[in-house]
Amino acid sequence: MAAAFGRLSGKSSPEWFASCDPAGSKLGSGGGIAQVLADAWQSSGGGAPFNEWLGDSKKLVLLAGGQSRRLPAYAATGKILMPVPVMRWSAGQRLDQTLLDLQAEDYRRILAMAPQSARVLVASGDVFLRFPDVLPAIPEADIVGFGMLVSPEVAAGFGVFFSPRQSPGEISFFLQKPKPETIRELGRDHAYFVDTGLWILSARAAALLMRKCGWSGDRFSGGSASPYELYAGLGPSLGNSPAEPDPEVAGLSIAIVPLPDAGFYHFGTTRQMIESLSSLQNRSPGSGDQSHFWRKPHPDMYVLNSDFEFNERSSANRLLWIENSALPDRFAPTRENAITGLPPACWDFSPEPGDCIDCVPIGESGFAFRNYGFDDPFSGPIRDAVWQGRPAVKWFEARGIALSDAGILPDADIQESPLFAVVSGADSAWAGWLLASTPVESPEFRTRWLASPRLNARELTEQVNLDRLLAQRHSLASKAAVRLWAHRANNPFFRIDLDNAAALYAASGEPVPEARHESPDPLDRMHEAAFVAAVQRARGIDGTASEREATTSLSDRIVAMAASIAPHSTLIDDQILWARSPVRLDLAGGWSDTPPFCLKFGGAVVNLGVDLNGQAPVQVFVRMCREPRLVIRSIDLGAECVVRSFDELADCSTIGAEFSLAKAAFCLAGFHPRFHTQSPATLAEALEEFGGGIELSMLAATPKGSGLGTSSVLSATILAALGSAGGLGWDLEEVFRRTLALEQMLTSGGGWQDQAGGIYHGVKLIETPPGLDQKPSIRWLPEQLFSSLTANRTALLYYTGITRVAKTILQEIVRGMLLNNHSHLDRLFEIRTHALAAYQTIQRESWPGLCEVVQRSWELNQALDSGTNTPEVASIIAAVSDWTAGVKLLGAGGGGYMLLLAKDEPAAARIRHHLTANPPNPRARFVDFALSATGLQITRS
Repeated sequence: MAAAFGRLSGKSSPEWFASCDPAGSKLGSGGGIAQVLADAWQSSGGGAPFNEWLGDSKKLVLLAGGQSRRLPAYAATGKILMPVPVMRWSAGQRLDQTLLDLQAEDYRRILAMAPQSARVLVASGDVFLRFPDVLPAIPEADIVGFGMLVSPEVAAGFGVFFSPRQSPGEISFFLQKPKPETIRELGRDHAYFVDTGLWILSARAAALLMRKCGWSGDRFSGGSASPYELYAGLGPSLGNSPAEPDPEVAGLSIAIVPLPDAGFYHFGTTRQMIESLSSLQNRSPGSGDQSHFWRKPHPDMYVLNSDFEFNERSSANRLLWIENSALPDRFAPTRENAITGLPPACWDFSPEPGDCIDCVPIGESGFAFRNYGFDDPFSGPIRDAVWQGRPAVKWFEARGIALSDAGILPDADIQESPLFAVVSGADSAWAGWLLASTPVESPEFRTRWLASPRLNARELTEQVNLDRLLAQRHSLASKAAVRLWAHRANNPFFRIDLDNAAALYAASGEPVPEARHESPDPLDRMHEAAFVAAVQRARGIDGTASEREATTSLSDRIVAMAASIAPHSTLIDDQILWARSPVRLDLAGGWSDTPPFCLKFGGAVVNLGVDLNGQAPVQVFVRMCREPRLVIRSIDLGAECVVRSFDELADCSTIGAEFSLAKAAFCLAGFHPRFHTQSPATLAEALEEFGGGIELSMLAATPKGSGLGTSSVLSATILAALGSAGGLGWDLEEVFRRTLALEQMLTSGGGWQDQAGGIYHGVKLIETPPGLDQKPSIRWLPEQLFSSLTANRTALLYYTGITRVAKTILQEIVRGMLLNNHSHLDRLFEIRTHALAAYQTIQRESWPGLCEVVQRSWELNQALDSGTNTPEVASIIAAVSDWTAGVKLLGAGGGGYMLLLAKDEPAAARIRHHLTANPPNPRARFVDFALSATGLQITRS
């Protein structure tokens, strides 16, 4: 499997590398880590010394092998690639996901948060760790362990860190599987944390581990790593008072990261696999989840990657696992059954409680049927071993086979005994004979079993045809995707990764699905249309119309939330109304405010409203005129248009057109019959009812594509001005809502943080709950970090001179949202969580903390859209990197304004001097900014 890992898992070199212990040796956890690091270096190091390669980037090492005696169904591929079902509380999980897929994003988060000194993150491949949304800070240390609070009885089965109660940041010692009474006694003076198996090693710690395994001069002295245990060998030597002192280890610092809200789920046995999955399925979904799937516990029954309806369920069915199998609907499992790998055939055998069978493809057409018991440990000499839940010798006696006839010695380990015959076809009667506790006497099957080539459990993992195994799994997963679509009203279809599901559906050969839009939920109807478009694209068909239907259905629903109104002028004939707003600088959370993500999960952003060069950059002027017409002027563009009809006014869907934004605002302010309570016949009639024509002049004193949210802020300011002029009584929340609708009318599909950043003053966290009606909740933050002591002194605003329009970026991100693309959603959830962490950091008024927040935001934006950091932008950042502690492009990225946070004032002076003396283009410049104390302002002459 190690050799085939990249080809079969889709996780290929150089990002991923798989290795294994040399044949005939068992390296242990420490030796395995050393071996895979050395092998990966030789494969991808490019000739660089090992230490240089190790220091080049952080590494994740997964201990994912083992013989898997107690979970035989996944011994061949390794538990880490065990298929797992979609969690019903999740969003964006894949139908064909593995345990590695389920956990990998959390490992990535930890590596991203770990200090730069961290080099290797070690994790176990047969557990799932559920982490809190906001990870605790990870300290600097040579070895950092992650621990959980559990009872002494639970801790007794694992390694345990002990920390003195008077010095909680220290580690006294580490004990491997201490007795419960020992833990209780030590617990009087120590806090104790069970080891999760997750360790971070610094370069020093990694070098020590390599030496322990025989590494010297970029090679192992014995040709491969020496056996060594990380947890049982290195662990007891850790701490201020180690249980087993080791002079080499004594110089390493150690720290623990307690995980009080985490969960630990073991996948070491068939029973643990099912029980752990059910525990995960039944965990609390958290606030805001309205799914009807939470009304009852998930049953301990799983059917995945299979063609099986399983219609006749009963209360007796429990602890069932059916995977990669094609079974007739009449097939009747009982309880404690694991059925894996059965190819399409007339399977009519009846498994008894506790019966399990795994069909392993061998060669080009052969099969080895591995029959076993649900709780078989698969260890010990065969004369004493348990097989199929009974003494192994009983299986032979029931079939009239002597161990000597089978060439099996009584003292042979059951794992090494040739028990599994390789046959040429899929035969139900054969499977039933293998499983039966009292089989029908069959000389034919007895002779067949004895005469066929037989493999032991270890040889099955070496001779399995992995291509056949995974091809069957993929084929059956395609059939499962078709069934999931057909029954989407009663399953988690609308929460899964629809991009992945569409690819599986497209491979099934079934006709392209049709979206019937039967769901009352507009978001479900949106997902249906997006799924159809994805299937069409996968089949080479143009899916543009279906995708447009998905976005249009969403946009129409948001726009429909804007209530109809009847404006009446509140302006005196010679009066001018003046509205002005700051622009926004986004610090964290951007993209989580974008529909449909915010509508499904809620959004959270931290931003600030700022004036530029001493003035509000966005300004709008409104006055009455005698003629029944709308006159729209752009001061910054030097352009003007006159609107005399509803048709002209409704022509507002062209992004970038000079007056689209203002036209859409007039519509939403009641000057179009779609939004007017009386539906006037003509624009002239509507304006006569209003009290006259309107002249609107607007000014945006920032370049187009600046990244400061100017267009949305201008939209909000125009709406606020028209609302005030029309006596509509809109508060800021209503302006916020209508601006979101305006973005949908423009087909830009943007979020809400831009207008919120401008109309609400100061530094703030803005959150919205899930739902079509996005209601902002504002929590203001201290302004010390952006006061005159820092603004323009250590916090610099720099216009790069590079413009970009967010629509192209936005379309790709929104497509990922429409399809619940797992990588998009993972990043978006992390971005939203980061906004909450940023809120807490700014509350502490920590400048280094703010710099880390901004830098992390920039990293997350790039993870979501790699194209956001263009070569031109990257060169600017690189030129001043020695003096910056945090930097990000503002807005969607690709150009516009850049926020530069300097290490100190002298560093800021160097940044300013260098970029002023060496501008990337003639337009680039520094711009002074100041916090707006007012946000949106409206006054009259």
